[in-house]
Amino acid sequence: MKTLPVGELKAHFSEVLELVKKGESFGILYGRKKKPVAMIVPYVDKKGNKEREIGYLEGKVTIKFRDDFGMTEEELLGLV
Repeated sequence: MKTLPVGELKAHFSEVLELVKKGESFGILYGRKKKPVAMIVPYVDKKGNKEREIGYLEGKVTIKFRDDFGMTEEELLGLV
């Protein structure tokens, strides 16, 4: 991570944004003591357009319900 004082950030803002788009992060320094106050980091779309893979844990996980469990698997999964 690189750091920049506010004045330098203002002077090179477009260039900094291009580097952020490429994955770099920048710390923003403020005041005479150059105290870190903020960060500029690349935006990550958490939603994504990736579809969820069905059966990802097939064969790796088993689910067991206790005998006194009062809900069917369909009810648990919201299929009813």
